[in-house]
Amino acid sequence: QVQLVESGGGLVQTGGSLRLSCAASGIVFKINAMGWYRQAPGKQRELVAVITSGGSTDYADSVKGRFTISIDNAKYRVSLQMNSLKPDDTAVYYCNANVRELGGVTDYDYWGQGTQVTVSS
Repeated sequence: QVQLVESGGGLVQTGGSLRLSCAASGIVFKINAMGWYRQAPGKQRELVAVITSGGSTDYADSVKGRFTISIDNAKYRVSLQMNSLKPDDTAVYYCNANVRELGGVTDYDYWGQGTQVTVSS
């Protein structure tokens, strides 16, 4: 089974930057897409950014122009560069991967355990 390990979360001041990284472990044949979701206290989980293995991207309106998602298919890793951070960005960020496992015939979604991002004012 594929497992996702996230890193890069932490505490930053308003206007600062963080880079989140998520690596998939296990036997992966093909990554269809990877993305980042976040959930703040009292709010529902929302899509932050997603990228396909071909490089197509989509961002939440609230992060466009500030966040950049990238993927390394060979390393099964997705990164999220977050600039100009705001207190509203404070949330637990979850990595998601939709993959085709080696020898598999179907695609599956996997989730990381989450990493805390806190932006102080």
